[in-house]
Amino acid sequence: MKKKLLLIFFIFLLNSNVLSANEPVNWLKNEIDKILFSYQNNDLPNENRFLMIEQTINNNFAGTGIAKFVAGEAWSEASKDVKKKYVVNFKRHLALNIASMMQSYSNQKYALSEAKIDTKNNIILIDMEIFSETDSVVVTWRVKESKGRFFIIDLIVADISLVVTKRSEFNSLLKSVDYNLDKFNQILLDQNNESYSKIIN
Repeated sequence: MKKKLLLIFFIFLLNSNVLSANEPVNWLKNEIDKILFSYQNNDLPNENRFLMIEQTINNNFAGTGIAKFVAGEAWSEASKDVKKKYVVNFKRHLALNIASMMQSYSNQKYALSEAKIDTKNNIILIDMEIFSETDSVVVTWRVKESKGRFFIIDLIVADISLVVTKRSEFNSLLKSVDYNLDKFNQILLDQNNESYSKIIN
C-alpha cells in the first residue's frame, strides 16, 4: 500500500513539473495568438491591429526595465517625470517596431519549444520556429517570472538581442543630445508619430 501511495505521489510530482514547465509556453502562445488573430482578420483596421500589439507590449513586456537598460547613462541623470515620459515613448516605439515587422505577415505557421530554464540568470528561454514556404527562422523569447506572472525581457533573432540592438541604436541618438533624456524624448516622440502614421495608413 505504501509503495502504491509513493508511486502515485511520484507520478503526481512529475505531472506537476510538466504543467509548470508548460505554463510559460502556454502563456506566450496565448499572447502571440492574440496578435496573429488580429492580422488574420482582413476586416480589422490597421489602427486596431496596432492597438492590440501595443496593449500586448504594455501588459507583457518588462517595459520599464528594458527602457532603463536601453537608455544607459542618460537614465540616472533624468528627473522622475522625464523617465515616465520616456518609458511611455519607449513602449510605443517597441510596439511600432513589432507592428512594422508584422506587416509582412501572411499566415505563417509557428511552433514553440518546451521552456528551458537558465538557472544562472534566473530566466526562462522559449524557442519559436517560424515557418515560411522555403525555410524557417528561430526566435528565442527570454521570459522572467515576477510577482506570480511572466514578463518578456528580450527577443533573440539570429543570435542578435533586440534589447542590446536598441541600446546601441539609442546610444547614437542620445549622444547627439549629450545624453539628455528630456531632449531625446522629443526625438523619440517625433519618430513614433511618423512611424504611427505609416502603420495605420
